[in-house]
Amino acid sequence: MNPSTELPATDLVTRRLIPFRRTRVLSAFLDPARLARWWGPAGFANEFEVCEPVPGGLWKFTMIGPDGTRYANECRFVSVGPESVVIRHVTAEPFILILQLAEVQGGTELTWRQSFETAEVRRRVEPVVVPSNEENLDRLVQELGRG
Repeated sequence: MNPSTELPATDLVTRRLIPFRRTRVLSAFLDPARLARWWGPAGFANEFEVCEPVPGGLWKFTMIGPDGTRYANECRFVSVGPESVVIRHVTAEPFILILQLAEVQGGTELTWRQSFETAEVRRRVEPVVVPSNEENLDRLVQELGRG
């Protein structure tokens, strides 16, 4: 890897070619009903209290694990645009999520980048976050296939 493009020690990145147009992918992030259906790893459900997908908007929700454990979450939408969405997760392990959407032949290249407060936090959460992000993107593709 070229040193000028090395990933910061605080960051995790997942990339995926999503076989849908960028506007359609973006709509799955900005429509609270759709977002609630696919957000989170396999087996999780969501209850949204507030979801305001606009710059500065609040997003408060509870993720419910397959075993019934409830995980309270609070986020802020930092920016929302046709090519990216930036979300600040403020509960549990705080992080910034940057979703970049690039139109490419065959669909949209989605880059899902999480920036944690320290490299130690990133190392600690990586074994759970990396496979969970893949499951999350699987669920996104399924949701987009619904129409």
